[in-house]
Amino acid sequence: MVPERVLSAESGAQLQEGISLVLSRWAALQMAVVNEWGGRDSRLKSQQLAPDIFSWFTQSKEQLYIDDLEDMLEEFMLSLNTEIDDGSVEEIAERLMIMHEECLEGNYQSIQILREADPPAVVVPQIQGVDSDDDDDNDDSSGMVVDAPNFHSNLNRKEVMVDEPRPSETAEAEDGWTVVAPRRNRGTRN
Repeated sequence: MVPERVLSAESGAQLQEGISLVLSRWAALQMAVVNEWGGRDSRLKSQQLAPDIFSWFTQSKEQLYIDDLEDMLEEFMLSLNTEIDDGSVEEIAERLMIMHEECLEGNYQSIQILREADPPAVVVPQIQGVDSDDDDDNDDSSGMVVDAPNFHSNLNRKEVMVDEPRPSETAEAEDGWTVVAPRRNRGTRN
């Protein structure tokens, strides 16, 4: 039988900060919060995720498995009406599991690196829903693909699936972002 390892008070505080730092840099989560995909209380919901993860690490009597953490993260994102298919759930779960192991050993280097790293300079765009009152719009497409900003240098493009109508016209802005024209102004572009 493996002896139970417990976080010290300092390790617990470090882990709590590390969890918050990792979540604050998760592009998909931040997009869901900023755009209130989970409703007006999306920010409040997201603020509860870090304590829930910390509690899972510290209160669980069973062996901790990364699959369980991935399921927790996926279920949480679904509560924000966001389906994640970009591999970030697995990456976030892995980073948190490694961070937990490091904290058990008294190693806070990865947390220190996050703490010292500049917060992401990319502003998360606010995506507005398109009015579905248009009579000429009978498009029943389910899901708009949104490219999320790349907050992690080792990740490729992120795609976040959301339950929004698919816009019909787009234009590329100077900075590389895609500007979506509202349906009622189909002929105009910014």
